[in-house]
Amino acid sequence: MPDRAPVQLGEYESAPLEPDQLTPRDVDRLHALQARGCLTLTTERSGWRLKADATVGVLVLDRVRVVITPKFAIPGEQLMRWLAYALGTPFPATARRWATGPEGYADLVAAALLEQCERLLREGLRRDYVRRRSVEPVLRGRLDVAAQATRRYGQLDQLHVRTFDREADIWDNRVLGSALRSALGLTSSPDLARALHGIAGAFPQAPTPTAALRALDRTQYTPLNARYRPAHTWARLLLRGGGVTDLLTDHGTTAGGLLLAMPALWEAVVRRLGIEAVGPHGGHAVPGGTGAGITIRGDLGNASTFRPDLLLSLPGRDTAHRTVLPVDAKYKRYDRHGVSAADVHQLLTYSSGYAPADAPVAVIVHPQPGGHTQRTLQVRGPSGPLGTIQVLGVDTRTTPAQAAQCIGSVALTIMGRSTCHAQNQRSSSSLTTPEGGDLSCSV
Repeated sequence: MPDRAPVQLGEYESAPLEPDQLTPRDVDRLHALQARGCLTLTTERSGWRLKADATVGVLVLDRVRVVITPKFAIPGEQLMRWLAYALGTPFPATARRWATGPEGYADLVAAALLEQCERLLREGLRRDYVRRRSVEPVLRGRLDVAAQATRRYGQLDQLHVRTFDREADIWDNRVLGSALRSALGLTSSPDLARALHGIAGAFPQAPTPTAALRALDRTQYTPLNARYRPAHTWARLLLRGGGVTDLLTDHGTTAGGLLLAMPALWEAVVRRLGIEAVGPHGGHAVPGGTGAGITIRGDLGNASTFRPDLLLSLPGRDTAHRTVLPVDAKYKRYDRHGVSAADVHQLLTYSSGYAPADAPVAVIVHPQPGGHTQRTLQVRGPSGPLGTIQVLGVDTRTTPAQAAQCIGSVALTIMGRSTCHAQNQRSSSSLTTPEGGDLSCSV
């Protein structure tokens, strides 16, 4: 891979570029990413200015290599832990082998794919029956009589045959070969590049990355290929350039970049955290496809419907009745500044539309480096209380299991249950309330 000038910036930060650092092809790619809300490219008198939005990762252009780091300064191992959690795939041990450096987080994802591919090679690649047509000097399989008569005119020196043999050249392996070669273009670590190059030859390759993605979308997992699921997860992430079906917006670059939309990633994390937090207490998520949601009619255009990121159904004190708790994921620094008026209005609408009328409550979950926090917003009007908003900060430097326990403690309080169960266990962190009290969180 040719040497490219490194350009490093953080989320919502910008960096200047010289006029000759971007080729016309680069400008077209950046404008395409700008249309999808990943970044912004503007012209200046002295050249270009590139500004990142809520996106992290690596973008390899013709002459520069852009590395965008998270605004929360999450260590590489922790980002991989949360990413694996959102994807529902095992946490890769290779996150400890390749630390985050100037090469960015793409190397960690490539290392995760490498780890899974090495495991598959040790266990033996899956083989399946593949139909082939070929010309052989001897008869193998079945003779293709029509081809033999029309192409060889009855001559038997070469035989047109149809075979049906077990081979490793199947789509389960082809998509991994394509992903390994895509990872080679992203990594800047010599050791990782050498390992990727060494293993890529053991896997067949799809004709194009687009064909590999189509095959991944068609893949149905059975006991025969279930062990391929983690490797396919990382392969899909690399081939889509950061876009993952049902997780991140599938509008990333198909090659030459790995850009993660952090708000969408945080929403996926919060959805799984909430479900796992209330499950042991009899709660569950309300399916997104059911219910009318909050609908706006009478305005110009079509009626619009919107829902919070997560709706949790919680058992109340009377087990015959259940409480619906709206939860919204906010990828914002609410550990440094107050909740915006727009978010207060949004959460009040959710609490009014879903929560009980006698106790309207909604929850904001935001990333909080350095410790779990919780504060309560009491919203009042001239005629009395309008609702309550619980602002919960989840420590991004802890494990997902510990974060789920803290969300579960808040859910228990909202359900009106005693938190003695959580407090009876030894605690190593707490949720701080505005009054100075602690809502203990067992971790």
